[in-house]
Amino acid sequence: MTTKSVLSGSVQVDTYIAAAPLQAQPILRQLRDVIKAAAPRAEERISYGMPSYEHHGRVVYFAAFKNHVGLYAIGQVRDSYAKELSGYLVGKSTARFPIGQPLPIASIRRVVQARVKENEANVKGSTRLVNTGPA
Repeated sequence: MTTKSVLSGSVQVDTYIAAAPLQAQPILRQLRDVIKAAAPRAEERISYGMPSYEHHGRVVYFAAFKNHVGLYAIGQVRDSYAKELSGYLVGKSTARFPIGQPLPIASIRRVVQARVKENEANVKGSTRLVNTGPA
């Protein structure tokens, strides 16, 4: 990860937030801060037109809409947090947070941290020994 890519990703996310509906901007900034604190080594960028965080693969995305902010790619950890996020979950890997309501910060933090651990475990689990010749 180079300084240039981190800065350009951060600048792109700044631009995304500035272009979002005014009432969504504080929620987006707060969500961004929670994600960055929970996944400090994740690379921030724009992917599929929305802010994305990657660490050994995709961690989460978020996007602004007229009436809500969406958090995407909750992944396999969804079942672990289904009860505490029940009022927000839509589909297999999406949480929608209504504009004007407080974010469930602790739950979001736990989901992001779990996604980081899930990605790290997938990397460790896929490590293969390379055959370098006769033993």
